[in-house]
Amino acid sequence: MLLDLKDLYGKEKELSNEKIILEGWVKNHRKQKEFGFIDFNDGTCFNNLQIVYDNSLDKFLDIQKIHIGCAVRVTGELVNSTGDKQAKELKLSDIEILGDCPIDYPIQPKRHTREFLREQAYLRPRTNLFNAVFRVRSVAAFAIHKYFQDRNYVYFHAPLITASDCEGAGEMFQVTTLDLEKIASGGQVLYDKDFFGKKTSLTVSGQLQAETFAMAYKKTYTFGPTFRAENSNTKTHASEFWMVEPEMAFCDLDGDMEVMEDMLKYVIKYVLDNCPKEMAFFNQFVEPGLLDKLNKLINSKFTRIDHEEVITILKKADVKWEFEPEYGEDIAKEHEKYITEYFDGPVFIKNWPKDIKAFYMKQNPDGKTVSAVDLEVPGAGELMGGSQREEDYDKLLARMKELGMNTSDLDWYLNLRRYGGCVHSGFGMGFERLLIYLTGVDNIRDVIPYPRCPKTCEY
Repeated sequence: MLLDLKDLYGKEKELSNEKIILEGWVKNHRKQKEFGFIDFNDGTCFNNLQIVYDNSLDKFLDIQKIHIGCAVRVTGELVNSTGDKQAKELKLSDIEILGDCPIDYPIQPKRHTREFLREQAYLRPRTNLFNAVFRVRSVAAFAIHKYFQDRNYVYFHAPLITASDCEGAGEMFQVTTLDLEKIASGGQVLYDKDFFGKKTSLTVSGQLQAETFAMAYKKTYTFGPTFRAENSNTKTHASEFWMVEPEMAFCDLDGDMEVMEDMLKYVIKYVLDNCPKEMAFFNQFVEPGLLDKLNKLINSKFTRIDHEEVITILKKADVKWEFEPEYGEDIAKEHEKYITEYFDGPVFIKNWPKDIKAFYMKQNPDGKTVSAVDLEVPGAGELMGGSQREEDYDKLLARMKELGMNTSDLDWYLNLRRYGGCVHSGFGMGFERLLIYLTGVDNIRDVIPYPRCPKTCEY
C-alpha cells in the first residue's frame, strides 16, 4: 500500500510485516560492504524513516550508487529496528529512482550555516531546521484562522494596493506603470496619467479598511502581506511581512487586551500540541528552555500597567541605561526587557503619550494620552500593538488636521463615525515576530520562505 510517512507513525504495530510503498527523498546514505542505511523523508512529518538493505538484493550494487537528494519510490516491510535511535525501520525489497541528484547537491548531511542556507533558500526546507520552521509557520497560520473563525470573526482580504497611509510614516513602496526612465531624465510625474489616476502604494496595514468591515460584521480580521520601505537591516525587520489585524466593534481597550491575550495563548498551545517533534527540536538545538518559556506564558496572567507607571519603575531602577527613560517618550528594547523581568511575565503597557502614537487612537480625557496598548513578552519585547479607535468624529477630524493630514483622502474613514459609529478596537501582530518567539530562530529572514529586505529580492 502507498502511504505518506506521517500515516505510518502511530500505526507501526498494525503495519508490521505489511508491504509498504513510500515516495520521498534520500536525506542520507550510509554504505557498508554488505549492507547500507538510507535516511528517508517525504516531507509529511518531521521524522525520518531508516531504510535498511543488504547484499541479498539483486540491485545491491545499484542501490549503493544512489545519491543524497534523489527522489525515490521504496518498497519494503516495517520491522523492529536493531538500532536504538528508532523502534521501527523499513526492510527494503525494491527501490526506484524517480529523480536523480548529482553529487554536488548543496544540501549534504552536515551542519550548514543559516547564512549559507539563505543563499540556497529554494533548497533550505529540506534541512531539519527549516523543515521544522516552515511547518510551524503553516500550523501557526492555521491556528490563527481557527481561533478567529471559531469565534465568529469574518476573514477580510485587505487591499494590497492603496492610496492611504495607515501609519502616517510615508515609508511606502510606490505602485506605478509610468515610465521611470522618462521621469528620471527630467520628466514630470503626472499621476493623473498613471494606472489608477493617482499616487498609489503597497499597503503598510489593512487596519483602516478592516474597520469598515467591523462596522458591518462586528468582528473581522485580516491576515496577509504588508510592506514597509524601511532601509533597515536588523534581525526583526523585513520589507515584506505578514500581519494579523483583528477589528472588533462594541469593544473597548480592556476587551482588546482580553482578545490579544487569549489569542496568543491559544496559538502557542495549538502549535505545542500539533508540532511536538518540531518544538522539541527547537528546544534542543535552537533555544534551550524554549518549551518552558512558552508553557509559562500560556499559564501566565498578563500584567496591565500604564505607560507613565512604567517610566516611573524604570527611573527608580538601579540600572545604568543606554537610553534614559523619559515621560512622554517611547521605551527602548532594554526597557522592555527590564519590565517583563520585573513582572516576571508578559506585560500590557497601556495609555501611551498621544504625541508618539497614530492619529486614529482614542484620545483619553487627560488630553495627553491615548487608549493604546503594546504587549511585551519575555525574551522578545513588543509582540503586539493595539488601541481603542477614536469613535468621535470631531475629535478624529481635529487630530488629523493637527497633524497636517489630507482629510479629503480619508473622508470615507471619517464617515464611519457619522454612519452608525460605535466604540471599537483592534490590534496588529507581526506574524514573523510571533514565529521568532515560537521557534527561537532569531532572524526574520529565517522564518520567511523568501525574505524581501534592502538589496535582497531573490527568487
